[in-house]
Amino acid sequence: MGPEGKSPLRLALFDCDGTLVDSQFAIIDAMTQAWAEHGLGEPDPADVRRMVGLSLVEAVVLLLPQRDAELHVSVAESYKRAFSGARSRGEVDEPLFPGILDTLEALEAAGVLLGVATGKSRRGLDAVLKGHGLTGRFVTLQTADVGPGKPNPHMVQRALAETGAEEAATVVIGDTTYDIQMARNARVRSVGVSWGYHAVPELERAGADRIVHRGRDVATAVLELLEG
Repeated sequence: MGPEGKSPLRLALFDCDGTLVDSQFAIIDAMTQAWAEHGLGEPDPADVRRMVGLSLVEAVVLLLPQRDAELHVSVAESYKRAFSGARSRGEVDEPLFPGILDTLEALEAAGVLLGVATGKSRRGLDAVLKGHGLTGRFVTLQTADVGPGKPNPHMVQRALAETGAEEAATVVIGDTTYDIQMARNARVRSVGVSWGYHAVPELERAGADRIVHRGRDVATAVLELLEG
């Protein structure tokens, strides 16, 4: 119990791409356009998918390790223009994974605060939440616009500061090793999901406290960790 007998605040901090929504095709399409704009041919879709979750420039650096910083920034800007253009034309499809709404409702019913920590920009995250009628459901939104990205613990630390939740009462939910490593670096627990962009054995090796295979089971795993 917290001060004056109050229960401590509890926080479930979700990744977005690959955890809440399936955005891989929109991301790959935008990166392919960015590559073409710079005469780089086509990126390997599997390589692009593995970088989802990192901040944009960091992802480009890893995809083009032999190129210079100026090109990395330029490709990242091209990607943003391509993605923004596709969204404005109504061509971006980022569906919620099955069972995610059930999990959000179950956690809210249990009094758990909801948050997001994502490599997306704030503009991109706002568009996703609005598109699915989720604006206002999350009390803290951490994006790649401010400070270092995953696996640095910065986004978790900001979420804790904004909500007042403690490390022991916080769980990160994500589909990549970057999410799990971020959680470990921030000294909070984590749930890895199997429907995203990194394989289950990788999530296990990274130190995920739980692995779930269905969206509706996330709430159960989170509550077990919070109440254990």
